[in-house]
Order: sequence, then C-alpha cells, then structure tokens
Amino acid sequence: MDVKIKREFKGLLKKRPRNSYKGNFGHVFILAGSRGLTGAAALCSNAALRSGAGLATLGIPVSLNLMMSQKLTEVMLLSLAETKEISLSLKAEKEILKKVKASDNVVLGPGISQNPETQKLILRLILKINKSMVLDADALNAISKNVNLLKKIKPSYVITPHLGEMSRLIKKEIKYIKNHRLIVAKKFSHDYNAVVVLKGAGTVVTEPSGKCYINSTGNPGMATAGSGDVLAGIIAGFLSQGLKIFDASVLGVYVHGLAGDFAAKDKGELGLIAGDILDNIPYAIKLLGADTRVAKGVRL
Repeated sequence: MDVKIKREFKGLLKKRPRNSYKGNFGHVFILAGSRGLTGAAALCSNAALRSGAGLATLGIPVSLNLMMSQKLTEVMLLSLAETKEISLSLKAEKEILKKVKASDNVVLGPGISQNPETQKLILRLILKINKSMVLDADALNAISKNVNLLKKIKPSYVITPHLGEMSRLIKKEIKYIKNHRLIVAKKFSHDYNAVVVLKGAGTVVTEPSGKCYINSTGNPGMATAGSGDVLAGIIAGFLSQGLKIFDASVLGVYVHGLAGDFAAKDKGELGLIAGDILDNIPYAIKLLGADTRVAKGVRL
C-alpha cells in the first residue's frame, strides 16, 4: 500500500536511545471492564502497549482477574473492589488513586459499565485524578448527567465520543451533530477546556485554542465494536511518551485510521474487526520514521 505520511507527523515520536528501558516510555493506567465487557478493557490496554507505552496496568473488578490474566500477557492487572454486578465499586477509590500516583496518564471508561455505583465512582475520580486523562465510553455517559463537572478538571484531558455519546453530552440530536461536526467539537473544546476527538468518517480533533484537525485515514470497515477502545489506548500510549495531549490525539487518530487501512487491505472491510486494527498499529507507526527531534506541537 502506497502511503504518504504527513510531514507534520514525522517528528512527533522520538527515536529510542540504545540504552532505553521501559520506564523511559511511560506507564498508562487503564480503568476499564465489567462483566460482559472485558473485550473493551483488553483492546484498550494492548493498544497502549502497541503504541509504545513502556508499561500498562489495567484496573478491573476482582472477579475478572483470572479471566483477564488469561486474555492479557504483557499488561499488568490491578484487582479492585466490585459491585454485585461485577463492575468497579466505590470502595475501590482509594486503591485507584494510589495507582494513579505511580502512573503517567489514565484511561477511564472502556467497558466500565453504566452501573449507578460505578458511574458515581467515575464522577468522583474525574475530579481527583491529577494526571492527563483519556475519557471514553461509559465515562462519557457518566459525565453526560452533569457535564459542567468538566469545568472543574485541572489536568489536561481528551474526550473521545462517537456521535451518540456527543449527543448525550450536549443534548442535541445526532443528525445535528453529524451535520455540524467541526462546529460542535470546537464549541465543546472552548466551553470545557477539552481536547475533543469526535469520532466518525473524517474524525475531528479540536482544542480550546481553536486549532483543529480533520483526519484523512480510515475506512468503513472500522465501524465495528471495539474500534474506539483501540483508539483510546493509542492516544494514551502516545501521551505516555511525552506528547502533548492535542498532538497525541491527532497522531492517535491518524495512526488508528492508518492501521485500519492496512487491515482492510489484508482482510477487506466487511470482515474487519478491532483486533485487526490492533495488530496493524506497529506497521502504521513504523511508517512515521521516528527520529531524534524533540516532540513539538503539530502545526496544521
């Protein structure tokens, strides 16, 4: 596949010194998963590592530990207090915040469930976590009940909604958002001091200053369960390597789409699954030609 990589992206990921060790490339802490939704947690965690994070720890309900230890090899697991429905419990808050201190950034939401107690935990954590955050999936569903909480977040953060999730956040119909994607994303970024990744064909990335990016990679085969979980992990993996949150989001979207294009070329669009995108992340990153330049802002 003949791919021309954008010049702006080639200097973002730095070449690794020969004496590197895993601690040089960051530690991602992922809070994800619940009964019936373990795939989201696995895809996100593996995507963080495939994107170059040195370490990834997945915080999950304790009952899922055995299952996830069989599913995941390279990801570390943190077993946490759970509800009767096997989702994260409020009792896990102290242990979670302790782990946050030892991490470089946090992903919150993939497959974490809409259990009322878990949703309450999410809202409490959002206000207490002091590291850069990727807020996805059920974390966004929790926030939609009181979106003004976002104005109280102090560290940098990115939200990664699809059209339905954005609809719940801004209380407007999906049709309106679909027809005004850039306007909606830019306004949300401005109002809530957020980087916004509004997913879909031609994913839009915006930041509070007004800077924006519309993605050119990807294909219809990526409209499949788990694709967004992979994207959240990719962005977190780039954040862990020192990229600024807008740069990590833009590059994450680009690499995610490019990996999907590699997968579609190999397997076709119809049968493409999220795991195929995950498997092709290294090939997409390889084309970036990482060099020794210090990461700087993407100028678009």
